[in-house]
Amino acid sequence: MINAAIVGLGGWGQVLVRAIHGKSDKIRISRGVTRTPAKAAEFSAQTGIPVDDDWAGLLADPDIDALLLATPHSMHVAQILEAAEAGKHVFCEKPLALEAKGAADAYDACEKAGVVLALAHNRRFLPAYGEMKRLVGDGRLGRILHMEGNFSGPSGYRHTTSTWRANAAESPAGGMTGKGIHLTDLMIDLLGPPARVEAKSLRQVLEAEMDDTTTMLIDFADGGTGYLGTLTATPDDWRFQVYGSEGWAEIRFQTILTTRFLGEAPQTRQMDASQMEQAALEAFAEAASGGKAFPVTRQQAIANTALLEAIARSAGEGKPQAIDLSAR
Repeated sequence: MINAAIVGLGGWGQVLVRAIHGKSDKIRISRGVTRTPAKAAEFSAQTGIPVDDDWAGLLADPDIDALLLATPHSMHVAQILEAAEAGKHVFCEKPLALEAKGAADAYDACEKAGVVLALAHNRRFLPAYGEMKRLVGDGRLGRILHMEGNFSGPSGYRHTTSTWRANAAESPAGGMTGKGIHLTDLMIDLLGPPARVEAKSLRQVLEAEMDDTTTMLIDFADGGTGYLGTLTATPDDWRFQVYGSEGWAEIRFQTILTTRFLGEAPQTRQMDASQMEQAALEAFAEAASGGKAFPVTRQQAIANTALLEAIARSAGEGKPQAIDLSAR
């Protein structure tokens, strides 16, 4: 059993805790650290998890094996470096960093310290995605030609000008850090590292300092292309589709898997998605205990960070960008 602490108790930090609290025999959360403990008083009372703001004390706590970071994006690398020096395993919310060099530095520090760094791409643990990946891996879809995704929702309407997630420096390219980066992770997992991207990102309706409409075209190093759209001012939508020379597979709303092969009618299955956060955290606990490696690799995490950088740069400069993977 891994004994962990949650760092950052905004809405998502609390989701992570509730995903495993009293439910897992692999990982438990016994402490919380957040900038304003008073805001988490009700959560602490409900869960029985003590909450404070003592980051230094947390690093020195011999009873804590691992940290779950649900903190602002720009803080991740510095926190990971300190956690590694303290000998703590780290489960970090995405994006790992806002620059590829920072992501590489984080992995370097954890590898040197002999601790696990896991990047929390929970959609890797969707049963529908697991089946899609098997179809790609066993060749049933043929050669993968193209991928498309859309991860959108109304989150931008919930952000005020004082919300850190709405700050353009923390959330470059609109919905990419909160939503789109999950789908680029799946694309990289299936088709390998990206080589070039052309992106457009703009704010049309939001008052907060955040783009609401972001689109891009991606070329991959080993062939194949991808398209992604992510909006922060529209009703919820989630779609990921892989097109191959022999068939295609599409996931809608994370649970509906449809496949179609040449000469055959479409087949649709309903699959569960309710325990993906628990599955991700338990996979982290297994890796931290010396078991199976966490599925998001160092190379994939750094490549996705480099892609995020290039997307923001392309949107800002208005031209395609090559993706620099030299930090790998």
